[in-house]
Amino acid sequence: MRQFLTADAVIPMGPGQGVIADGAVLIEGGRILAVGKRAELAAQAEGAVHRDLRDHVIMPGLINTHCHSGLLRGTAEGLPVWDWLETYINPMHRVLNAAEAEAASWLCYAESVLSGSTTIVDMWRFMDGSARAAVGIGNRLVMVPYVGAHPDFAYFDTLDDNEALIEAWHGRADGRIQAWVGLEHLFYTDEAGRRRAAEMAVRHNTGLHTHISEASSEVSESLKQYGARPVQALEAFGLLAPERVLLAHCVWLDDTDIDMLARNNVGVAHNPVSNMKLASGAARVVDLLAAGVAVGLGTDGEKENNNFDMFEEMKTSSLLAKLSRMDATALDAWEVLRMATIGGARALGMADDIGSLEAGKKADLIAVRGDTPRMTPFFAEGRHANLHHNLVHAVRGSDVSLTMIDGMAVVEDGELKSANLAEIIVNARAAAPALFARRDALRV
Repeated sequence: MRQFLTADAVIPMGPGQGVIADGAVLIEGGRILAVGKRAELAAQAEGAVHRDLRDHVIMPGLINTHCHSGLLRGTAEGLPVWDWLETYINPMHRVLNAAEAEAASWLCYAESVLSGSTTIVDMWRFMDGSARAAVGIGNRLVMVPYVGAHPDFAYFDTLDDNEALIEAWHGRADGRIQAWVGLEHLFYTDEAGRRRAAEMAVRHNTGLHTHISEASSEVSESLKQYGARPVQALEAFGLLAPERVLLAHCVWLDDTDIDMLARNNVGVAHNPVSNMKLASGAARVVDLLAAGVAVGLGTDGEKENNNFDMFEEMKTSSLLAKLSRMDATALDAWEVLRMATIGGARALGMADDIGSLEAGKKADLIAVRGDTPRMTPFFAEGRHANLHHNLVHAVRGSDVSLTMIDGMAVVEDGELKSANLAEIIVNARAAAPALFARRDALRV
C-alpha cells in the first residue's frame, strides 16, 4: 500500500536537512519512497492513501538506546546507584518470574510507542516474553538480557539463556526484533564469562551491550580488580572487539577513555534523567560528540527515571550539559534531536535503516501535535524558526498523535491501536503484588 503523509512541517534529520515547511512523506509498504515539499511529491502520490496531518510536525521515530522493562516504578527511591542496586534491584531479580517480566515489557513498550519511541533497546529478563510483547505492540526492539556471567550472580539470566534467545528471535518479526549479547556489568563477570560473551557476539554477528562507568566508585574498584579503568578493562578483555558495542552511561570517562571509544567505534547511550536521579554525575557528552563517538539517548528503566518519555530525556540532556559545563550554548537543539534519532541509530549500527526520513529507509516516524500551547508560536521557517527548540524544550510525549513503524500505525490520534492498553495495565497491576511480596520476604 502506498501512503502519502502531509503536515505543516517535516523534520527529516538527514544530512544537511532542516525543516521542510508544508512537507510530505511518501511511503510504500514499510519503506520511505520520498520526502519533500507537499506540492513536489503530489504527482508521485496519485492513488496513495492520503493522511493529512494538519497542525502537526512529522519527524523520525525516537530511538531509546537504553532502558529496562520493570514493575518497580515509584518504589525504588532515594539511594545512590550501588546502594540502590543492593537494596531494591538485585533482590527483585532473585524472585522475578517469566510472567511478571512479560507483563512489564508489554507495559513499557506500550508507554514507549505512545510517547514516540519506535526503537527500544531493552535490557531485561526472560525476554521471550519481551519479544512477544514487541510482536504484539509493533515496536522495533533490541533485546539485551541481563546476564550475570559469574557464579556469584547466577540469579540473573545466563549466557546459555542469552544464546538461546539469539537463536530463537534474532531477525524475527520481519527484522524488527534483534537479540544482542548482554552483560549486566563488568563486575558481574568472570574471565570465562567475558571471553564467551565476546565470542558469542562475533559468532552470531550481533551486538554487545553493558553498563559502564556509571558511578565514580566504579573507577577505583576497576583499578583495584583489573588494574585498569573500566573502559580500558573492557578493551583488554576483548569486549570492545565485536562490530557493534553499545555502552550505557559512560559518565566517569577521562580523555583516554573517550579516544578509546572513538577508535573502537563504540556507541554510547546517554541517560541524563537516571544519572541525575541516582546522583551518578554528568556525562561528557559534548566531548564524546566532538571525538566522533555516536551518542544516543536512553531513558533507563521505570525505576530510575520514572517514565519512558524521550522528549523529557531530550530536554534534560540539553539542560544538564549547559549546567554542568556552565555554558548556555552546549548541546543545542539540533544536536539533541540528532542524539534522539540518527545519533541513536548510529550508536546501534542501524543508521542505514532508521533514524532519519530518507528514501529507502524504514518508515519509522511520528507526528507531533503543533496545535498545543507548548508548540505556540509555530514558526517552521524564517528568522524566528522555532520548531526544533520547541520539540526539545517544550514538547511532551503525550503530544505524539501518530507513531508508525515499518509503515504501520501503532498509535493513531494518541491512542494505542496495536494492543489493548487497558488490558496491559490490568495485567501489570495484577503481577506486581506477588513480586513485591516475594522480594519483601527475601529482604526480611
